[in-house]
Amino acid sequence: MGFLLRWLAAFGLLSATYNPTGWSFSHWATESFSSQMPMIVLAGLLLVVGYVIYLRATIRSIGAFGMLLVAALVAALAWVLIDRGLLSLDNPSLNAWLGILALSVVLGTGLSWSHVRRRLAGQADMDDLGD
Repeated sequence: MGFLLRWLAAFGLLSATYNPTGWSFSHWATESFSSQMPMIVLAGLLLVVGYVIYLRATIRSIGAFGMLLVAALVAALAWVLIDRGLLSLDNPSLNAWLGILALSVVLGTGLSWSHVRRRLAGQADMDDLGD
């Protein structure tokens, strides 16, 4: 359940930043920056805080190589689905959602990896000793 919540939070962060529906920070900021600048700056800073938390935790737990490996696994899964005819890349909106999904899996895995490693190996990271 913990991984699911961390992944959903990452998905929410990424889709709040940009998504193809038009209901996102990037759309709102480009359409009304001059009229709502203080709110846009505040929302942007909140998004940056979310990204700093996720990226810092991900880099500390799985590193750049781990991020690349998780992204490669997600890409390989997509390749298999495309090869089997279960997924098509003809729809640009779907492609954007797939990108958001892939990035959220990388960030969710990074944020959850210390918990997974502790359960699998029985070893705690130095940062986990206070738990």
